[in-house]
Amino acid sequence: MTTNAPATAVRTVAGAAPGESALRRKIIELCREMNTTGLNQGTSGNISARHGDCMLITPSGIPYETMKPEMIARMAVEDDTGAWEGPCRPSSEWHFHRAILRSNDDFGAVVHTHSTFATVLSMSRTTIPACHYIIAAFGGSDVRCADYATYGTAELSGNIIRAMKGRSACLMENHGMVAAGADLDEAMWAAVELETLSRQYYHARLAGEPNILPDEEIAVVREKFKDYGLQAQRRG
Repeated sequence: MTTNAPATAVRTVAGAAPGESALRRKIIELCREMNTTGLNQGTSGNISARHGDCMLITPSGIPYETMKPEMIARMAVEDDTGAWEGPCRPSSEWHFHRAILRSNDDFGAVVHTHSTFATVLSMSRTTIPACHYIIAAFGGSDVRCADYATYGTAELSGNIIRAMKGRSACLMENHGMVAAGADLDEAMWAAVELETLSRQYYHARLAGEPNILPDEEIAVVREKFKDYGLQAQRRG
């Protein structure tokens, strides 16, 4: 691996296994989808995916429209040096992407965006309560807001991991949101759902005091979700 950029990749995408090549293309596809749908703006978001014992992550500051598969950086999940393979430096947020993948073997991908309503709620350090049953899809009766820390730091990673304990997503104070899933499709589904929930909760508070579902109901919904096809990214 190399920690200097630009640098020659130790192993280019041409020498990557077919599964890795497809994963690189999928990451770029979803990055472009994020911006097309308004889930993200510019290059502020980033996406990563687990491949074996490595993490593939979007490069820093490269417009999605010009991004090529070989630009996706590869990092060892268990390596603490910050080294990477590839011609482009990984996203400045690689630290929390790696920390999230390390925190739960069931997580295979991570999506981070500065989506509008999730970011608005994060600016007021809001925890989203059980205002809609879909919140159970994130693992509990709320979606927490991680404490603020400078982007790209180990401190921010630690704050996110604490906020995501028992959860698959969180808001990030004065920053945005992050969502994880078993694979890229599930992580993107979660990010879209979290932005939708954030928008709904924001407007519900404008209309009055939202009704909050009890923990007992969220437990029932979580149990029902096990057989409801959330892994296929379908919303009930």
